[in-house]
Amino acid sequence: MTLPSHKPDVCLPTGSAELAMLDVYMPMMKSAAIISAGRLGLFEALAGGALGLVELAAKIGSSARGTATLADFLVSIGYLEKQGEAFANTASTQRWFTSAGRVDYTPGLLWTHEAWPMMGELAEAVQRGGPEQTLWQAMEERPQLGPVFSSYMAAFAGDLGPDLLKHVPIAPAQRRLLDLGGSHGLHSIRFCQAHPQLQAQIVDLPSALTNTPATISAAGLSERISLTPGNVLDHDWGSGHDVVFYLSVAHNQTAEDNRRVIARIAESLNPGGLLVIHEYIEDRPLNAFVAAFRLTLLYETGTQTHRSEDYAGWLAEAGFSEVMRIDLDPREKGSLLLARR
Repeated sequence: MTLPSHKPDVCLPTGSAELAMLDVYMPMMKSAAIISAGRLGLFEALAGGALGLVELAAKIGSSARGTATLADFLVSIGYLEKQGEAFANTASTQRWFTSAGRVDYTPGLLWTHEAWPMMGELAEAVQRGGPEQTLWQAMEERPQLGPVFSSYMAAFAGDLGPDLLKHVPIAPAQRRLLDLGGSHGLHSIRFCQAHPQLQAQIVDLPSALTNTPATISAAGLSERISLTPGNVLDHDWGSGHDVVFYLSVAHNQTAEDNRRVIARIAESLNPGGLLVIHEYIEDRPLNAFVAAFRLTLLYETGTQTHRSEDYAGWLAEAGFSEVMRIDLDPREKGSLLLARR
């Protein structure tokens, strides 16, 4: 009998295993195997095509026995496939975890490896109602975390970018883009490339902008994209903006801070200006992904997701009269809110 190679929808609730511990053991082993493959460069080693065991083991600097054991398990969960006696990436793995794909999420695997120990403190975070040390504080103590996290966020930005271009309208007369929390600069770069009239300003913490000048320079946009290091909560980013990005930032802020930032955005926009919010909106009943993300925020940052009515209230109070919600596909990618002043 041939086992199916499709991947189940991991965002669906489980709990139906005949042996209760399978719901704990199998997800643990699946995560550990995929992360290990990313750390070893196994998926990337197969990006050029199928390899036999000996060649694959040599390419990732591992024992033949260990490589076979890991690869066999990856075949069983649909991340690799056998071609005769050789191993190959499945189409999905090739697409998402190699440099030959549309987006390489290997940085996400490397980040999950770094974040894994935090999971051990989840029970204590539940007791406290938040982390003993936030992710940002951990980055100050362990500077190596910052680049890994930034690489992961850059991969997500590469995935989200086409959705933004598709759904965010930019008129020829709109010339000034303000990118709040823009860190890696990829969203500003993408929009400046697509709209030659745009000039962009990125506001983020100095630690988040370390590699951004080089990225902007490599895109040939140093004269059109400026960086202003600062905290979006209190930084003076000026006025006269036509479009403002507030992408994947709100879940890292309290409700009161979001209310205040959105009010300041409204004041800084030109008449008819556009605010673009990307977020994971807390609809009820919660789906498994949003519930998991809320739990992640509890032990990583102590912040939370916010409800649709929260955003509606903040936007109305700030004077935004037109608000459109766009749920992205797949839904786990989040939602966009487009609001006009």
